[in-house]
Amino acid sequence: RPFTREQRTTVIYGMLAFVLIIVILQLWLLTATMNAYLGGDDSVIWPAAIVSLLCLLLNAGLLRYLGRLERARL
Repeated sequence: RPFTREQRTTVIYGMLAFVLIIVILQLWLLTATMNAYLGGDDSVIWPAAIVSLLCLLLNAGLLRYLGRLERARL
């Protein structure tokens, strides 16, 4: 059963809020990683890169879900 317009709007706003939180997390992660790297700590680079890649995949999955949601509407 397709969502109503109000339900789709609520889902899209929730996804937007979640994406913004993830992007802010990625910016903080980049800042903390660069600070540690410039301070001489090389051990944080790969874990930070993996977490950032997971955030990218999560955002891509949300975008794919949004595309499916819009296609189901038509």
